[in-house]
Amino acid sequence: MKKRIERHDAIREIVRAEHIRTQRDLVDNLKKRGFVCTQATVSRDITDMGLRKLSEGIYMLAEDMHLQRMVADLVQDVAVANNLIMIKASTGTAPGVAAALDAADLPGVLGSIAGDDTILVVAQDDAQAKAFETAVNKLRLK
Repeated sequence: MKKRIERHDAIREIVRAEHIRTQRDLVDNLKKRGFVCTQATVSRDITDMGLRKLSEGIYMLAEDMHLQRMVADLVQDVAVANNLIMIKASTGTAPGVAAALDAADLPGVLGSIAGDDTILVVAQDDAQAKAFETAVNKLRLK
């Protein structure tokens, strides 16, 4: 059971960080992280976790679908300064986008503050801020 939970956590990280198009891509990424599993195991994991394949052919976590729609439609720019991330959004939409980002419980994020069209996100460190920027920009491209 522990291995399954750890594997699911790794799958969440991989799917959020990479453009995973096939189960084989997921198996290969898991092997790089020390998990030895078959494509059949990954197929069951995809079903158990409710991963969805977007029209672009990329897997996405079900819990990230709402966030993806909001970010793709409303976020205009993302900039990083050390462990701080500034997000520019459409006028009046920043509180909703910030709430969706907070609900996604992305790793390394301590919290956010939203104004009318600007969100300040505080990450644990510079590397986590860069990873957050990459994740948000990935969502913007869908």
